[in-house]
Amino acid sequence: MEKRALLAVVLSIAVFYVFSTYIMPPPAKPTAKGFQSLSSSTAALPQPAAATAISSGSVSGVPPAGTMLPVKEIAVETDLYRATFSTRGGTLRRMILKNYRENVGAGGKEITIVGEESPENHTLVTDARGIALDPAAVYTVNADEVTVSREEKKELLFSWISPQGIMVRKSYIFQGDSYGIMLNQRVQNGSAARQEGTLNLILNNPSIARNSDTRFEQMGAVTFTDASLKSDLIKDLAKGPKQYDKSILWTGFNDKYFLGAALGVNNDITQVAIAKNPAGREITTVSFTPITLNPGQEVSREVKLYFGPKDLEILKSQGNDLERAIDLGWFSALAKPLLHVLKFLYRYVHNYGIAIIIVTVVLKVLFFPLTYKSYKSMKDMQKLQPKMAALKEKFKNDRDAMNKAVMELYKTHKVNPMGGCFPMVIQIPVFFALYKALMFSIELRHAPFFFWILDLSGKDPYYVTPLIMGVTMFVQQKMTPNAGMDPTQAKMMLMLPVVFTFMFLSFPSGLVLYWLVNNILTIGQQYYINKQLT
Repeated sequence: MEKRALLAVVLSIAVFYVFSTYIMPPPAKPTAKGFQSLSSSTAALPQPAAATAISSGSVSGVPPAGTMLPVKEIAVETDLYRATFSTRGGTLRRMILKNYRENVGAGGKEITIVGEESPENHTLVTDARGIALDPAAVYTVNADEVTVSREEKKELLFSWISPQGIMVRKSYIFQGDSYGIMLNQRVQNGSAARQEGTLNLILNNPSIARNSDTRFEQMGAVTFTDASLKSDLIKDLAKGPKQYDKSILWTGFNDKYFLGAALGVNNDITQVAIAKNPAGREITTVSFTPITLNPGQEVSREVKLYFGPKDLEILKSQGNDLERAIDLGWFSALAKPLLHVLKFLYRYVHNYGIAIIIVTVVLKVLFFPLTYKSYKSMKDMQKLQPKMAALKEKFKNDRDAMNKAVMELYKTHKVNPMGGCFPMVIQIPVFFALYKALMFSIELRHAPFFFWILDLSGKDPYYVTPLIMGVTMFVQQKMTPNAGMDPTQAKMMLMLPVVFTFMFLSFPSGLVLYWLVNNILTIGQQYYINKQLT
C-alpha cells in the first residue's frame, strides 16, 4: 500500500509541476534468593576461544543423565521488561515490554514481543550439528525467579548433561536498564570420544500477526549481512529457504516498531538459515564457528540478544549497526538527521506534533530561495505564452523550425524552461525522507498532538486534517492563474486535491500534519511572491 501511495505522490507531483512549468505560475525490588548482583568486572563471560580442560568438579549440581525433571518456568523482571523462561531447553517463552502498549491510553495492554504457549514454539533453542544434543531436554536452573534493578546485572544459568556425557550450560546475563541480554552457550565434552560439530541457536518466529495493529505491516525476518539489510517475509520463503554466510552482524525478526535479534560477538556468527517449517512458522537458525572438543575439554559461544523497540538511539547503543533495522529507504541519509531533529525538539516542546510543525517551518524557510526562483521562472514562462502560441501557429508544419524558434525565444528573454521545475525537484528527496521518518518512527507511535488526535502514528479518526489539507491544496490551485490551460488539463489539475485527500485519509496523522502545515505556508509564500512579481 505504501509503495502505491508513494508512486501516486510522485506521479501527482510530476504532473503538477510539468503543467506548472509550461502553463501556470506558480523503584528497585528485593534480590531473588540464590542470586548475586554482578559487578561490571564479574559479569564478564568467557570469550569464545580455544577449548580448555574441565575440572573434576565442574558438573556438580547437575543430576545424572537420564534423570526425569519437571518442567519449570522462571520469571525475569527488569525495569524495561518481564520475561518467562522455560527449563525445557533453557528457552524463552514470553517477553513483555513494560513501556509500550498495544493501544493508546493507560488501559492498553503491554506489548508482548514474544508470546508462545506451546513449548514447540519457544525461541532461543540450543541445537547442534555433529554433536548429540537434545533441543527439548529439561535443564536444571540456579533459581526460580530473577529481579534486576537498574544498576544491577544478574545471571540465569541453565545446565544439562546428555547420556553421552556432553554438558551444556546456557548463561543469560540481564542488565536492569538495558534491552540487551548476553547469552553464553558452553559445551563440555565429558564423553570418551572426540566431538566435532556446529553449535546453533534457533529463533522461532510467528507466521501471522497476533492482532491487526498496523505495526505488523513490516513483519518478517531481517539479517544484516555483507553490509546490507536483507528482509525475508513468509511469502518470500515459498520458493525455498534463505541462507547467508558473509560478514553477519546480526539477524532477527521484526515488525514495524519492534525487533528481536541475535547479535554476533567477535564475528562468531558464521551462517544464518531462514526457512518455513511444516506449521508455517518462520525459523531462523544461527550457526556459530565450528567447535572441536577432545575428551575433558570445554568451549563457549556467545551472542548478544535484543528484544525491544526500534528506537534509533537505543538500537545504536547495542552496537553491530543494529540501527540499520530501521529501514528509512533511499533517503536515509536525510531521514535520520530529520528524526534526530524531531527528537531534539521534543525535549523542549514535549509534543511531537509541535516538533513536526517547527521542522516544517524551518524547511520552508530554508527552501524559500528555491521556491522564489521557481515561481519567478513559471511567471516568466506564463508571460511568453502568447509568443509561444504564435510561433507554434507560424511553424505548425515544421517542428524543427518551431523548436529552434522557441529556443531562441527562451534565449532572448533569458528564460529557462526547467527553472520552475528543477528547484521543486530538489525538494522531493527531503519530502520522502521526512515521509519515511514520520511513517516508521516509534517516537510518533501513540504520541498525542491536541484535541482528537491521540496517536500521530495512526490516521485521523475523524478525517478532519486530511479534509482540511485537501481544501488548502484547492486554495493553492485557485491562487494559480490557469490562463492557456485547456479543459482537459484544468480537470486534471482539479483532481489533484481530491486524489491527495483520499490518499491521506489513511496516512499517519503526523504525516498529514506536516503536509497540511506545508500547504498553508506555501499559500502564504505564493501570495507574497505573486505580489513581488506583479
